[in-house]
Amino acid sequence: MSEQANTALIQHLYDAFSKGDIATILSNLTADVEWIFEGPTSVPFTGKRHGIEETTGFFTALATTQSGMKLTTDEFVAQGDRVATYGRYTGTVTATGKKFDSPVGHFFQIRDGKVVRFVNMGDTAAYVEAYRG
Repeated sequence: MSEQANTALIQHLYDAFSKGDIATILSNLTADVEWIFEGPTSVPFTGKRHGIEETTGFFTALATTQSGMKLTTDEFVAQGDRVATYGRYTGTVTATGKKFDSPVGHFFQIRDGKVVRFVNMGDTAAYVEAYRG
């Protein structure tokens, strides 16, 4: 796919996330997707996941432990089969009522029109503090 098509795919996935349409996101991942969200194990959605089933667990952890989630992306950079984005992720941890606000860098790799690899980088200290009871 072209860099424009890859960027359009990622924009489509962000739009789906903003609507809570996880099925659309999952249908645009390869069966062997690698989903990496760096951070300590005290934050339930961090870790390395492989495949659709494990990646579904990432979205379940978000949906069951947070409210008021908002992801904004300000920049998209595409090169070859990769797309990088920069933005912010905010929300509230339901168990603690604490809000978080983190800059995020997302790195996607595309294969045959689907995401084969996702890596998130952000302010994990903000997540830890919000999840701390």
